[in-house]
Amino acid sequence: MKILLSGYKGFMGQEVQKLCQAGVRDAQLCAGVDIKADGSECVPCAASFENANTNVDCVIDFSHFSLTDSLLDFCASNRLPLVLATTGHTDAQKELIKSASLKIPIFYAANYSLGIALLIELAKQTAAAFPEADIEIVETHHNRKVDAPSGTALAIFDAIKQVRNNAIKKLGRSGVSKRTPEEIGIHAVRMGNITGIHEVIVGTQNQTITLKHEAHSRALFAEGALAAAQYIINKKPGLYNMNDLIDNK
Repeated sequence: MKILLSGYKGFMGQEVQKLCQAGVRDAQLCAGVDIKADGSECVPCAASFENANTNVDCVIDFSHFSLTDSLLDFCASNRLPLVLATTGHTDAQKELIKSASLKIPIFYAANYSLGIALLIELAKQTAAAFPEADIEIVETHHNRKVDAPSGTALAIFDAIKQVRNNAIKKLGRSGVSKRTPEEIGIHAVRMGNITGIHEVIVGTQNQTITLKHEAHSRALFAEGALAAAQYIINKKPGLYNMNDLIDNK
């Protein structure tokens, strides 16, 4: 499986490189693209997608959402499957992703952890089982993460909203006001070198259920991205996610 890695110099890009060097899923890193393109000790580097190697089976993107537009154009023009592992996309970009998925297979997930996929499903089931419960989402990440709340926290909210149509997200909590039944609070914590913690707290008058996932290493996200790449290489154009990967397993 030949991979072109976008964002190969970042923390996650380096994790993907390590797994490719170890031969995980028979992945071979053929080329890298990064915003800061000043040469590479590991793989050939292209300053832009225009010069990138197209003799690959799939593109994995762990760069930045500012590159998404040009990345989609590049993959669609060269009919390359894309594993999109960046977060923070605007609504307009999400529409572009949907449009591009009519031409190529795109695997798009807020989080590439199988455990997070299960957490999201459990949160949805719990919200449905306790329709009157108050729900709060708390996410904690390292102090270098630039987007808040995390894409995973928003994905958890979106899943809950599927069973609570009137749900309203409240980012943080301050001031003097009562909590409304429709609110789902989303809170972001940034500190130290924490890889990622997501908690969903579901509370009624008589009991509280806490669902929690903690990532111990960034390697788990790289593993998920390679699994996603292997999954979509021979797929028809369309938009795929972690649920498809879970069902396939």
